Amino acid sequence: MRVRFWLGLAAVTAIAAGAVVAGLEIHASEQNAFERRQGEEARRSARQAEAVALLSIGQLASAAAFYRAEGQFSRHEFHVMANSLLGAGALAATSFVQSVPRSKRAQFERKHGVPILGRTRREGRVRRYFPLTYADSHEYPNPPVGYDLGSDSVRAPSLRRARDTGRPAASSVTKLLIGGKGINVFRPVYRDGAPTGTVAERRAALTGFAVGVFHVPDLADAATSALQDDVDVQLLEGGRSLTGPALARSDAAAAQIRIADRTWLLVVHDPTRPAILLPILISVLGLLLALLLGALVVIWNRNEQMQELEQQAGHDSLTGLKNRRRFEEDVRTELARSRRQGTDGALLMLDLDNFKQVNDTLGHPMGDRVIEEMASVLRDRTRESDVLARLGGDEFAVVLPNCTTQKAKGVAEAIATAIRDHVPREPDVPPITVSIGIAMFGQDGLPSLESVVAEADTAMYAAKSAGRDAVRVAVIGDGDAAGASLPRSDDRA
Repeated sequence: MRVRFWLGLAAVTAIAAGAVVAGLEIHASEQNAFERRQGEEARRSARQAEAVALLSIGQLASAAAFYRAEGQFSRHEFHVMANSLLGAGALAATSFVQSVPRSKRAQFERKHGVPILGRTRREGRVRRYFPLTYADSHEYPNPPVGYDLGSDSVRAPSLRRARDTGRPAASSVTKLLIGGKGINVFRPVYRDGAPTGTVAERRAALTGFAVGVFHVPDLADAATSALQDDVDVQLLEGGRSLTGPALARSDAAAAQIRIADRTWLLVVHDPTRPAILLPILISVLGLLLALLLGALVVIWNRNEQMQELEQQAGHDSLTGLKNRRRFEEDVRTELARSRRQGTDGALLMLDLDNFKQVNDTLGHPMGDRVIEEMASVLRDRTRESDVLARLGGDEFAVVLPNCTTQKAKGVAEAIATAIRDHVPREPDVPPITVSIGIAMFGQDGLPSLESVVAEADTAMYAAKSAGRDAVRVAVIGDGDAAGASLPRSDDRA
């Protein structure tokens, strides 16, 4: 019983733990799925912004090719090219920056009617300016023509990278000349037909730059166009926030946006993070089920304990047969049933012969083993409907419901024969016999427990007085008992 109880508690614990683990796994699975989706949203947004910028940079390459082929072009020709750039892409403005040696500064100022604002930079033996020559923007019609970008600490490094690599270069986010904040992308323009295989050749062949201007809000809009309205986006440059609300990186996903040769970080926060309510509900339901099963296990164990106590209270601890208290309850029940149904029954009182000698000579442990063997013999000779009890010591009793006197005598003689013929397991134990007294009850029999037991006892003692190993039947109304006496073992010899 204890093993079953602990197994039940182990099962309850397993169910409770399983519910908690299931809740945690569901929550972890939902979190992983959400984080994958949020990461994909960030990457999709970054690719969207990159695609928009790449389209404009590609058009900027076409403009640079035009400037290179023309060599010298008018303001009107620049505006035609600028309109095509600003109309199809994400550029907020575009311009052409000329590479002007110091010796040609006055010529530039006379041609464009503006002074070059800024310091010259030494490029080998030649000092050069990089003034804004032409510029166009739909929103800002008066760009600062003549401003020297080579003297700008933010834009100058990007100019030099573009010139020396021959590829587009982007500036960091800065205040734009046309207003607002954004980035400049510079595409170098070399003299048509000039060699550009080395850095020195590219520097010598440089005539200017095709410039594209991106507004930070425009890049953010390009990124968010691929997202739902309730998703928050932040754009970072070197850890510095450029646009959008401040988002905790631990609760968001990030992806890089690459424009020309520079990268920015796009942080995306999706507010639809899965709640923990469902995992908690699953865990709570599992725990409640475990508590219910635990209560059932405790109740079941308690019932088993009660049954065990009841078994102990009504059964003999040595043989497992019913004890005297239970025997008396069953006899009263059989007496009532026989009167109600109009049938007869029999009570057999059995006492082992000379059993005291076994205890005295071989000891009580050996006597207990003999009692257990005799109980086994009695079980084999009785029916399930019969009442079999050990009343104490070497005294047993059998109640035979719905039984006549002749049948009772036959059962008693069969029991006596079986006990006589039984060979003890221990070699030192002498042969065992039994004396049996029978008392009938029912319509014509004894009416009460006390009278039935007393008459059966009297008949059993009569069997012992007749020489033991005998069966006697109590005769109601007579002072003695009549019956059959079986031959003793010495007589059979």
